[in-house]
Amino acid sequence: MLERRREAGGGEREAEPGSPETASGAVGGPMREAPGRVLAIDYGERRIGLAVSDPSRTVAAPAGHIARRVGKRPPIAEIVRRAEEQEIRAFVLGLPLDDHGDETPRSEEVRRVGAELERRTGYPVSFVDERYTTAAALRTVREMGGTTRGRKGDVDALAATILLQHALRLEG
Repeated sequence: MLERRREAGGGEREAEPGSPETASGAVGGPMREAPGRVLAIDYGERRIGLAVSDPSRTVAAPAGHIARRVGKRPPIAEIVRRAEEQEIRAFVLGLPLDDHGDETPRSEEVRRVGAELERRTGYPVSFVDERYTTAAALRTVREMGGTTRGRKGDVDALAATILLQHALRLEG
């Protein structure tokens, strides 16, 4: 079933729920165009969770996090540096939508970051609905008997891993 997605400019379009989108907003799988590792980004206000795939794009693993300073520019240079270290060939960014699947002001920021990553690296960027990934990460930690106290960066990296595994399943 298709759902309506509100565009940053105020217009609407249809998109398959949870389906990857290109940086331009079109639904599709740009990850297929660039074989190799994928970096998933769970872009939060205070931390950016990272996850990376293996070269065959079968398995997703946490790849740490980047601390953000509130009110400062997005740490795009650090994301690019980490992508180069991991030999990334594509990006997946979690798109923060509201409970109805509509875009939010944070969605606009994430789209700008995605466009800048694509411009700086030349690698494709896709967006995947990230609703509930952090909740799933928290639930996973609790089910394993762990605690999140002092481990918020690990939770963000796990949320990025869940996001990436979802994107890889959609691609396959």
